[in-house]
Amino acid sequence: MLVRLNVGFQEDLRNTSSALFRSYKTDLETAFRTGYSTFPGYKSVTVTGFRPGSVVVNYEIRTTTPSPALMRKANELVTQNLNQTYKMDDGSFQAFPSNETRFSVIPEVIFEGDTVTLVCENDVLSSNVSWYHVGGSVDIQNGSRFWVYTTVLNNMTSVSRLTVYNITQGDAGEYICRLTLDIFQYESRKKINVTPVRIFTIEEMRVTCDNNPVSLNCCSEINVNWSKVEWKQEGEITIPGNSETESDSSCSRYTLKADGTQCPSGSAGRTVVYTCEFISAHGARGSKNIEVTFTSLGDKSSHKGKVHEHVMEMSTVQSTTGISLETSKAQEQQANLTITPDPISVSEGQNFSIKCISDVSNYDEVYWNTSAGIKIYQRFYTTRKYPDGAESVLTVRTSTREWNGTYHCVFRYRNAYSVATKDVTVHPLPLEQDIMVDPLEASIPCGGSHHFKCCVEEDEDYKVTFHADSLSFPAAKEVNGKQVCYKFNFVANSIVSWCPRHVDVFCHFTNAANNSVRSPSMKLNLVPGENITCQDPIIGVGEPGQVIPKLCRFSHLPSSSANPVGGIMTYKCVGSQWKVKSSDCISAPINSLLQLAQALSKSPFQDKKLPAYLRNLSVSTDKVAHEVSSSPGNLGAIINILDLLSTVPIQVNSEMMTNVLSTVNVILDKPILSTWKVLQQQQANHSSQLLDSVERFSQALRSEDSTVLSISHTNVQMRGMVIKSGSPKPYKQTFAFSDSNLWGDVAIDECHLENLQPDSSVVTVAFPTLKTILGQDTQGKNSANSLVMTTTVSHKITTPFRISMTFKDNNSLGGKPQCVFWNFTLANHTGGWDSSGCYTKVDGDSVLCSCDHLTSFSILMSPDSPDPDSLLKVLLDIISYIGLCFSILSLAACLVVEAVVWKSVTKNRTSYMRHICIVNIAASLLVADIWFIVASTIRDHHYVLNETACVAATFFIHFFYLSVFFWMLTLGLMLFYRLVFILHDASKSVQKAIAFSLGYGCPLIISVITVGATQPQEVYTRKNACWLNWEDTKALLAFVVPALIIVVVNVTITVVVIAKILRPSIGDKPNKQEKSSLFQISKSIGVLTPLLGLTWGFGLATVFQGSNAVFHIVFTLLNAFQGLFILLFGCLWDQKVQEALLKKFSLSRWSSQHSKSTSLGSSTPVFSMSSPISRRFNNLFGKTAAPQGPGSDGNPVSGGSLPI
Repeated sequence: MLVRLNVGFQEDLRNTSSALFRSYKTDLETAFRTGYSTFPGYKSVTVTGFRPGSVVVNYEIRTTTPSPALMRKANELVTQNLNQTYKMDDGSFQAFPSNETRFSVIPEVIFEGDTVTLVCENDVLSSNVSWYHVGGSVDIQNGSRFWVYTTVLNNMTSVSRLTVYNITQGDAGEYICRLTLDIFQYESRKKINVTPVRIFTIEEMRVTCDNNPVSLNCCSEINVNWSKVEWKQEGEITIPGNSETESDSSCSRYTLKADGTQCPSGSAGRTVVYTCEFISAHGARGSKNIEVTFTSLGDKSSHKGKVHEHVMEMSTVQSTTGISLETSKAQEQQANLTITPDPISVSEGQNFSIKCISDVSNYDEVYWNTSAGIKIYQRFYTTRKYPDGAESVLTVRTSTREWNGTYHCVFRYRNAYSVATKDVTVHPLPLEQDIMVDPLEASIPCGGSHHFKCCVEEDEDYKVTFHADSLSFPAAKEVNGKQVCYKFNFVANSIVSWCPRHVDVFCHFTNAANNSVRSPSMKLNLVPGENITCQDPIIGVGEPGQVIPKLCRFSHLPSSSANPVGGIMTYKCVGSQWKVKSSDCISAPINSLLQLAQALSKSPFQDKKLPAYLRNLSVSTDKVAHEVSSSPGNLGAIINILDLLSTVPIQVNSEMMTNVLSTVNVILDKPILSTWKVLQQQQANHSSQLLDSVERFSQALRSEDSTVLSISHTNVQMRGMVIKSGSPKPYKQTFAFSDSNLWGDVAIDECHLENLQPDSSVVTVAFPTLKTILGQDTQGKNSANSLVMTTTVSHKITTPFRISMTFKDNNSLGGKPQCVFWNFTLANHTGGWDSSGCYTKVDGDSVLCSCDHLTSFSILMSPDSPDPDSLLKVLLDIISYIGLCFSILSLAACLVVEAVVWKSVTKNRTSYMRHICIVNIAASLLVADIWFIVASTIRDHHYVLNETACVAATFFIHFFYLSVFFWMLTLGLMLFYRLVFILHDASKSVQKAIAFSLGYGCPLIISVITVGATQPQEVYTRKNACWLNWEDTKALLAFVVPALIIVVVNVTITVVVIAKILRPSIGDKPNKQEKSSLFQISKSIGVLTPLLGLTWGFGLATVFQGSNAVFHIVFTLLNAFQGLFILLFGCLWDQKVQEALLKKFSLSRWSSQHSKSTSLGSSTPVFSMSSPISRRFNNLFGKTAAPQGPGSDGNPVSGGSLPI
C-alpha cells in the first residue's frame, strides 16, 4: 500500500539507517497497527520505504483482503492516531493486493500479424479495468488495433480482455492489467514477445518440361501448427500442381509436372513465380516467392536474360497484409490504377472520398485494405464497371481517428494484383454531439454572473473560445481524469446592456488543422432579481413555473469520470424549490455501451467488432436489467443501440442473432412494460424503432451449417428455415408462450418459396408482450390483442407472395378481429397498424389471416364495429343493393321521361334551364351509382392489383356525387336570380355556360386537388373500401363540406324566395309561364334540400366511433333511394311533365277529363285557412285555380350504400 504525507522530502529518508528514517518508520507503523489490527486475519504491517512526491510512504500489510468499507474505516483510524505534524493526506491511500489476478495470453507463440488476446481474471467484482503497455503514458483505449472488453461473469468473476489486432514488433513488451475497486488496485503484468514470420526456400529454380515431377519446398523458421499453407502462381504460362503439408511439420511441398506442350520453345524459357504463404490460426501471414524458369526439352540456353512483357510495378505489402502483393510479371490482364491525386487531410466529423480508377474492366475482386492488411468493411465503398475500365470509390461520411492511416485499393484478376495507395490524415476534433455543455439553459439576475463549460472526453491541443452576444472570450482549461472541460464566467454587466433578455452562448473548438466546430447553444435568460424564487448551486436560479433541462452528468447524480451518466434531467421551479419534472438519465454502464455503439457505427472495421459487441451487450443488459426497468432513459438507450447496430451488418450469424434476441428478451420483460408506457409518452416511435431493428437483423441472418433456425426466450421466439435449391419444403412455424397463454403459427406454400433465391433465409420472430407496447391503432380505437409475429426474407421478393397466419383469438368480450400489419410510414413515420393487403377469417377461437406482403403482423379487436356476418351488416347490405337497383332504374326512367317531354316543357328560358339542371342531376347520379357498383366489386372480390382501379372508382364517385350537389346549387341560384334580379335578363347561352362551369367545373377542381394532395402518400382511399379516406387524412371532408354548404345555401335561398313571394315588390312579377317554372323550382328545393341535409347529416354521424346503429340504418335508407327521389320530386311531380306524358300516350278525351279534374282540384285550397299567408303558400306549391302545372325541381343527393 502507499499513502502521501504533505511534508517536504528529505534525502535522509532514502537511508534506512538514518535517525529520520527510523523515527518516521516507528511512528507510522504504530499508527498503522492501531488502524489495521481491526482486520480479521491481521498479522503485521511494515513500512518498506519512502520516495519523493511530498513524501510517499510504501508499506505492506499481511492480512486477508478486507472489504472497502472496513479499509476506509481503518484508514480513518490511522489518520487519527498519527501525529498531525506528519500531515497525512487521508485521500491518498492506495492498496495493491497481491496474488488476486490471473493473467493469460492467447496464443502462446505470437507472430507478427496475429490477433492476440490478453485475458485478465479477478474474483473481485468490478468492471473498472485499465490496460497499460509499459512505456506508454496513458491507458490503452479502444481503437482500430486495440479493443478492451470487460464483463462480470455470473456475479463471481471480473474478466477483461485486451485484443490487439495485427500485432507488430513494436507492440511487444510488458502489459499491465489494473482493476480498481475503491482504493484497491489489483495489478498483474505479463511480458509478450512478437516473432516475425520467416520462411526459407530455394528462391530460383530451372525446370525442364519433360513430364517428370518436380517439388518446390517452403519451411518456416519455427515449427508450429500452421492453420494452412497456400500456394499461388503468377507468370507467362500456367503450370498447376498439388500441395502437401504435414500437420507436425513446418514445411510444405508443392509438386508439379510440365510437359513439352506447356513450354513453348525459346531461348529465354518461360518464368513463373510460385508463392508459398503460411497462415497462422490467429491471422499472421508470411510468404516467400520461388521463381521457376521452364525450358522445353533440348533447350540448352543458359537463360540468363528474361523477356518481360506487360510488366507492372506494384506496391509491396508486408506478410501481415493478408496477401503478398509483389511485382507481377503475368501476361494476364494487368491494370493501371489511378487514384485521387490530392493529399487527404481532414478533421474528425468531416467527410472524404478516394476514387480508384482501373483501365481494365475485367477483374475477379475489388477491395480496400489498410497498410496493416485489414480489409475495410464493404459498405464503405462502391465499385462500378465500364466497357473500357472500372472504378472503386471509398466514401467516408463521418471520419474518426480510426480512419487515420494508409489505404490500398486492390484490383485482383486471377493471381494478378494491382494496387494503388493513398495516405489519409485525420486530425482530432470533437463532434458536435460529443461536446457536453452546461448549462443547457439557465437564468441569472440582471446584474449576476454564471459559469459555462464545454467538456469533451479527450485531452487534445484545441483552441477554445466562448461566444456570447457577438463577443468572444478565451476559455480556461480544466482536466478531471479523462474529462477535459473548458470554462467561462459570464458577467451580465460587462456583456449586455439591457434586461430582461435572452442570450445564446456557445463554445468554439479549433484544432491544429484550423478546422473548427461549435457546440450546441446554451440559453441564458436575464431576469429581474425580484422574480427569482428558486435557487440551487448546481441547477441555478429560476422564476416560478420555469422549466430547466440539464445534462444528467452535471446534475446531482453521482458518476465516475470513466463512465459518466448520460441523458437529460428536467427540473421545474415550484414555489421556492426545484423539483424533478422528468428524468431520461442513462446509467454509467449503459451510457458506456451507447458510446461504444456510436463509435462502432463509424469504424472501418465494424463488421469485425460487431460480434464481440453484441455479446457484451447481451451480458451487460441482463446484468443491469433492474436499471433498465427503473429508468425510461436506460430503456431508450438500449433501443437506440439496437437500432444503430441493425444498420451495420450485411450478414448476421446465429450467435449474433442469439445475442440480439437475448437483449430484446430483457427489455420486453413484463416488469419493464410500465417503463415502456412512460417512454412511449415521451417519444412515440420507440416500439416501432425496436420492431424495425429486429426485422433488419432477421433479414440479415444467414445460417452457415443448418437449414433450421431456432431461438427461444420467455419474451421472444425465433424460427426460420434456409431455402435450398430444388423443391423446397413448405414453410410452417408454430409459436407458443405458456406464460402469456398465446399461440400462433405461420405458413408459406412451397409455390411461393420456389421463386426465392437459393440459400435465402425465411425468419419469423414472435413477441407475446409487444402487443401491449404497440397498443392501439393510429386512431386509438382498436387494440392489438394477440401475438406480434414478424416474418422476413433475406433476399428481395420480386414475384407475388402470400403468407398465412393463425392467431389465438384472445378477446373474451367479443368484437370484430382484424388482421393488420405494422406500417412504419404511418403517423409521420412513427408507425401504426394497417390492414392493407390482409384478409381475415374467424374460425372458433382462432383468427386466420392471409396477407400478400411480409412484415410484422397481429390482430386488432374493434369493440364497436359489427361482425362481417352480423345481422346489422347483412341488413345494411340488403338495403344498399335493393335501393341501388331502384335508384339506377329510377334515374334511367327520369332521363327517358325528360327526353320524351323535352319540347313540351322547355318553352321559356326559366323552364329550359330548370330541365337542363334536372337532366344533369339525374345523369351525374346515374354515373356515380355505376361507379359505385364497380367499387363494390373491387372491394368484395379482392381483385389482385386493384389499387389503381380503386383510386379511379373513388375519384369518379367523388366527382359525380359532387356534380349532383353543384347542379342543385345551380338550380337554387337560378331561382334566386329570377326572383331577385327581375330587371336583369341574361341570355340562354350565358346561363348555360355558367351552369355547366358550376355544375362540373367546381367538382372537377375539388376532386383533382383531393386526389393530388393525398394519393402520393397513398392515403386517398380507405384501407377496406373504395371511398374517400377518413382515418388518416380526413379526405372525406372534401365531399361532405361542399355538400353541406350547398344544402345550407339552398335552404337560405328557399327562405329568401318564400319571403319574396309573400311580400312582392312593385314590378316583381315575371310572366305567367316563368312564374310556373319558378314555382316548380321552389317546390323541388323545398322538398329535396332538407332530405339531402338529413341524408349527409346522418352520414357524417356514422363516421365517428361508437355511433348508434340507427344512424347507419337511416343514412343507408336515405342514401340508397335518392334516384327514386329524383324521379318523383324532380320529374313526375311537375304538372307540365304529367300533362305532356298524357298528351303523348293518352287519348284526347282522357286528357280533357284530366284537365277538368285538375282545374276543379286546383280551385280548392290545400290549406283550410283563408289568410293571405295560406293562399301565398298554396300559390308557392302550385295550388292555384289557374292551370299553371307547376313542376317539382329536385336537388338530388348521392345514391348507393357508400360508406362515409
